[in-house]
Amino acid sequence: MEQEIIRKMIKEAMAAQHADVNQVKKKRGQKFVIDDTKAYVDAVKGMKAAGSQCKAVFALHTDSVNAHYAILKGLTTTIRPEDDPFVEHYQTPVIMEMLYDADPKFRRSVDAFIKAVGKAEALIGKESARRYAGFYGPTCVVDFALIPGSSSNIVNQILKTVDIPVAHKQTILAAKSWAMNTSYGIGDVFAHALEGGATLADAVKQEVAMVQSIYDTPVDAQAKLMDGVGQSSFDCRKYMKEYRKKMEGAVKASLDEGVHYGNIVTVPAYCVGDIAHHISQSTYNMCKDDVIMAVIESVTEVMDRTLSKAAPKMKTEHEVLSVATGASASAAEYILELDGFNAIMVVDMLTKRYHNYVQLYPKRGAAIELHNCDFMDMIYRGWKMVDKARRMQAADAGPVVPKAGGFDVDLSPITKNEVLANPQRYAYPACAMTVRFSAMMRLADYPCLLTSEPVTATLMTNIIALHKEAAAAPARICKDCASAALMDFRHCSCQWKDAV
Repeated sequence: MEQEIIRKMIKEAMAAQHADVNQVKKKRGQKFVIDDTKAYVDAVKGMKAAGSQCKAVFALHTDSVNAHYAILKGLTTTIRPEDDPFVEHYQTPVIMEMLYDADPKFRRSVDAFIKAVGKAEALIGKESARRYAGFYGPTCVVDFALIPGSSSNIVNQILKTVDIPVAHKQTILAAKSWAMNTSYGIGDVFAHALEGGATLADAVKQEVAMVQSIYDTPVDAQAKLMDGVGQSSFDCRKYMKEYRKKMEGAVKASLDEGVHYGNIVTVPAYCVGDIAHHISQSTYNMCKDDVIMAVIESVTEVMDRTLSKAAPKMKTEHEVLSVATGASASAAEYILELDGFNAIMVVDMLTKRYHNYVQLYPKRGAAIELHNCDFMDMIYRGWKMVDKARRMQAADAGPVVPKAGGFDVDLSPITKNEVLANPQRYAYPACAMTVRFSAMMRLADYPCLLTSEPVTATLMTNIIALHKEAAAAPARICKDCASAALMDFRHCSCQWKDAV
């Protein structure tokens, strides 16, 4: 791997992260407007293919961000917090329908899959019931991997029964993992039907029909889903109509270049979330708290410094992603440990809380615990790194230095942060022993700038551009889920080894 590409990847990823963090720091506590996101748009404009990277893949990313920004500006001046989770769900439905029109053979494969969904009542019923009852423990129904309880897991099981080209199977699977084909999470209609008085049999039939619709008519299905949740910030039907026009060139170029359909549906969605979701009113509101803001800033600096120091010794594109996410995971765990907590304690607590939550809220949103899962997985990964570093250090003096992918993680931005070093300024001074932990618990519901999504999206586009023919999503690895590794026995229901 050329050093030029590795350094470029780091530069582009951290530019996206800093654009978000700096804008949130500047306007936290104020009113959000779409224009606030221009800093991120400008950062994305700096993304370019280099060496053997496919330009068409980068166009899917940059054109999508530019289209998203321009369309939203034309439709509204702001997004209310309740609507911002959905802004990255309007892209994949459109791209799917563009592929249907471009390749009738792919459309026929999707039709065969939809028919198979109709025959999978027993499977869909069982999985919907398990999600409704909390059988798997905390799980992410819209996970980018094949974990138990996820839509990807269920789609994969159905695809194994369908006789269609493997590339088409991979695309259908990708479309409901990292690519977000509508806002729907499997099991939601079932739960609401059941709580509304339907029989189990009728609830399953309604669920099957819903799953079929998100593949048969994804744009219409997404629009109806938004009607159901009362999305009112802008006309999502107009958005999707305009988005299709603006993405025609990028999609055609990708088809001409032989980019895997699974990547064509994947790349355009994840990258737009910073516009009106990460840079948004909800983020501004959350980051009014100085300690929360300090956590995000310090973790960002840990990533930045660690990547910069490791860059000269990196040899592969995958190392960049591993070190970036490993550094932030170590940083998050280290902040917990400053107040005497660690991942093991937090996973135990959030898992027990989840089982109570299921009983309190049987009609809870299908994705309610998704970010708790992201947070737990992140800190569990970080704990393993920090714990090993503490063991190796033993009684030696000096800072703790975890390793991510074999590279030193620089935690100094945390210890040198004025806010994090002085929790007594943000609580009763003599008893300020839970301040940083309380900030981390707020971030447990929204860790997007810690994990970090803008960094991951940028790096994955770079990686996909080097391997355009291979479907990148979903992740075909054991995710090492925190709750499954520490609390719940669910490994036997995972599909990661069986991905189509």
